[in-house]
Amino acid sequence: MKRTTIDLWVGVFVALGIAAVVFLSLKVANLVPASAEQTYPLVAEFDNIGGLKAKAPVKSAGVVVGRVAAIELDAQSYRAKVTLQIDKQFQFSRDVSAEILTSGLLGEQYIGLTQGGDPDNLAAGGRITLTSSAVVLEQLIGKFMTSFAEKGDGKPAAAQ
Repeated sequence: MKRTTIDLWVGVFVALGIAAVVFLSLKVANLVPASAEQTYPLVAEFDNIGGLKAKAPVKSAGVVVGRVAAIELDAQSYRAKVTLQIDKQFQFSRDVSAEILTSGLLGEQYIGLTQGGDPDNLAAGGRITLTSSAVVLEQLIGKFMTSFAEKGDGKPAAAQ
């Protein structure tokens, strides 16, 4: 009888430990959804989102203020429509600007918000109109190589 009681308690503690590890793993990976009551949506459109992914952070002054909820292609304008979920404690003006930035040289991409000067705030579901697309490293290298090739090697032609 005593052995089965000990086995039962060991099983309970193992199950609680596994549940705690799963919860912490989901929390670290940002897969635990934020309550809809704690956030509000904003929409921004970009010409190029680069490697931006859903669940990417939205930062203002380096502080995480929300997450990317969804990314889809607008069938009318053929621009990337990005839906952001912003924490309700952070309110942004109607002239806020959004740009896609990269953490470090080759790090993850995130959306950076810069507060504007308008005294009125964006309402839930509002649209951010001032956007800057992602800088794609391959395109920069291609432009550099093209401009370098057009200039030539910089040596004057030899006189014949």
